[in-house]
Amino acid sequence: MIIVMRHDATKEQVSAVVSQVEAHGCRTHLSDGDERTVIGVIGTNPFALRDLFIEAPGVAEVVPITKPFKLSNREFRARDTRITVGAHEVGAARPWIVAGPCSVDGEELYLETCRNVRAAGAHALRGGVFKPRTSPYSFQGLRGDGISILREAKRETGLPLVCEVLEPADIGTLADIVDVLQIGARNMQNFPLLSEVGRLRKPVLLKRGMSATIEEWLLSAEYILSQGNYDVILCERGIRTFETYTRNTLDLNAVPLIKELSHLPVIVDPSHGTGRRSLVTPMALAGIAAGADGLIVEVHAQPEVALSDGAQSLTPQAFAHLVEQVDAVAAALHRTVGVR
Repeated sequence: MIIVMRHDATKEQVSAVVSQVEAHGCRTHLSDGDERTVIGVIGTNPFALRDLFIEAPGVAEVVPITKPFKLSNREFRARDTRITVGAHEVGAARPWIVAGPCSVDGEELYLETCRNVRAAGAHALRGGVFKPRTSPYSFQGLRGDGISILREAKRETGLPLVCEVLEPADIGTLADIVDVLQIGARNMQNFPLLSEVGRLRKPVLLKRGMSATIEEWLLSAEYILSQGNYDVILCERGIRTFETYTRNTLDLNAVPLIKELSHLPVIVDPSHGTGRRSLVTPMALAGIAAGADGLIVEVHAQPEVALSDGAQSLTPQAFAHLVEQVDAVAAALHRTVGVR
């Protein structure tokens, strides 16, 4: 449930309510707005406490949240969450664009790609160094060697890094250099990993599992939020259906639906969502038109030699054209564009 404080409630009244809730064995999460403070109450049976707070000093109302996802729910926080990554605010009007190869597969090509996407207007770099692959015989990432390449790319371009973490043991290694920790589709319900990144104060990009429902996806976000990390960015990356002409089916229904249900920003991955280079740009633009807060796109200086996902990677030239088209769509929707 949530306890909505009056607009004129004092800090002492808010603290008194928090203390009383926690004295009954429940956890509290505060959402401070411009006009009101909302206290989220999480516990095994918070509704039993409802009558205790209806008449408490400073309390305006006590509202039960019936959906299983509590902290990501718009009832907990009505306004959109905005997350600062580098010089960009994810969740604001201008779409956030993350670009780079699927994996760091060599210093020279990776740095060349990073320079190109920066020049085209990307706000952040992607590139995996720990790669979960369906086959154990596929390229698994450069690991430690890849981290040193990421560090050089960040130094040279000045752009923040988005990189996937596979297990809790890798978090410390990546957290010192990476600006956004990505939880991939295969790990969306790796609950120990979700809880561990939730204990950090670093943004997390949570990809939807390939067979996950919207509710399961939001409940995975709850694991992170419930540990105190509210900087969660959701990513729709396609789901598994009966269709075989594309790698996945990019579920753009999810974008406006998430906007209805949750205050968290949501971006789209048209590269994994389609698996086909020719479809990446049209589906990226469709995602922006549907209201996505940004894109994560695979780009490679030489896709034909990429060690992973070359078939769905844009060339730098195609990516530069995509950025121009994203700006045009954003302008048509009256979203802020301009100098990147």
